[in-house]
Amino acid sequence: MDAAAVRCLLCCVPLVCGNPGDLSGSGRGPSMACGHTVLMRLVASAYAVAQKAGMIVRRVIAEGDLGIVEKTCATDLQTKADRLVQMSICSSLARKFPKLTIIGEEDLPPEEVDQELIEDGQWEEILKQPCPSQYSAIKEEDLVVWVDPLDGTKEYTEGLLDNVTVLIGIAYEGKAIAGVINQPYYNYQAGPDAVLGRTIWGVLGLGAFGFQLKEVPAGKHIITTTRSHSNQLVMDCVTAMNPDDVLRVGGAGNKIIQLIEGKASAYVFASPGCKKWDTCAPEVILHAVGGKLTDIHGNALQYNKEVKHMNSAGVLATLRNYDYYASRVPQSVKNALVP
Repeated sequence: MDAAAVRCLLCCVPLVCGNPGDLSGSGRGPSMACGHTVLMRLVASAYAVAQKAGMIVRRVIAEGDLGIVEKTCATDLQTKADRLVQMSICSSLARKFPKLTIIGEEDLPPEEVDQELIEDGQWEEILKQPCPSQYSAIKEEDLVVWVDPLDGTKEYTEGLLDNVTVLIGIAYEGKAIAGVINQPYYNYQAGPDAVLGRTIWGVLGLGAFGFQLKEVPAGKHIITTTRSHSNQLVMDCVTAMNPDDVLRVGGAGNKIIQLIEGKASAYVFASPGCKKWDTCAPEVILHAVGGKLTDIHGNALQYNKEVKHMNSAGVLATLRNYDYYASRVPQSVKNALVP
């Protein structure tokens, strides 16, 4: 595992049994009931952690200092929000689930994490949901969590705030099975009094929640693709889809949300640019509502802890009609992208 892999093994916070917490509908409670499966407890905690992450993202902008650092080039940026959110997510989850493998995007030096970044709560509404039977016996050490603390960083620095998401994906035996997406600035264009942010979550075999599923009108081919990482392969592949429209936006999480909310019919990225932390959580949400996400060749993506982080054969995702789009990927594009 390279330096970007974060194995967070901090102190374990024992679970408080006997009190199911707040089941009144307010959502968050200070303690967990006994009897819940590891997976559902993890998803409930990840939901609360993602909401805190959204607050951190908004706070950094409000304070006016983004702390921008170039990583590999001018389009590959890291901000103060990326750093703080990754510390918050990894440390918060590791305290409750010390046997997890947690892999985060940012290569951060080990350091003491400020207590104000820690989120100990969980979303009790998730704990009311049944765990799919195939996942009921999963142990902590069997799970890998992929974290993108701020998906769409470049857009974040440019004020394109609706492109920004926080992604927490959960994988078992190499397959993405649960995910949480927070949109810190959802509803931000609705006026100064608007309530900002929402959190979408899903588990395979259970469903996806926190949004209204909608499809593109029948017969329309609207492609969503990269805004800032385009190249000839990407353009060739998009053109081959014979699109009615092309949406160039930032963030893999944002693109999958476009698919499930009827703004786009296919996400096409014929390039090795995105990583496992970009796709793990969004893939779950899409698959949970009947969609499909693969590489350009049609191969399922793998998320075990030893896998290479780069999605080297690109991404093809649709809510419906996957075969139509897959059939139009040029052979020249497939030849150029090696899985």
